[in-house]
Amino acid sequence: MAKKSSIEKNNRRRELADRLAAKREALKAVIMDQEAPIEERFRAQLRLSGMPRNSSKTRIRNRCEVTGRPRAFYRKLKMSRIALRELGNQGQIPGIVKSSW
Repeated sequence: MAKKSSIEKNNRRRELADRLAAKREALKAVIMDQEAPIEERFRAQLRLSGMPRNSSKTRIRNRCEVTGRPRAFYRKLKMSRIALRELGNQGQIPGIVKSSW
């Protein structure tokens, strides 16, 4: 089980990124627009760099919904390999059967 503070920090990052996503995209569009004046592009770059770092999507870490484990994460199921195995053995996940041969 991951530390509660790490899980909460990641949740705050996810919330902040969702809230400021439209603003970041608008600023990035101005920066990438080659037709815009250089002063306007520079102001947009300064505003983007002034935004909170945690509002960037790249700062979000994929974590298991069950345990909070940050590694060995399956995106499709939103859980780690360990939680997947435990829940699969208990019969909690449809379609997952313990193999034997």
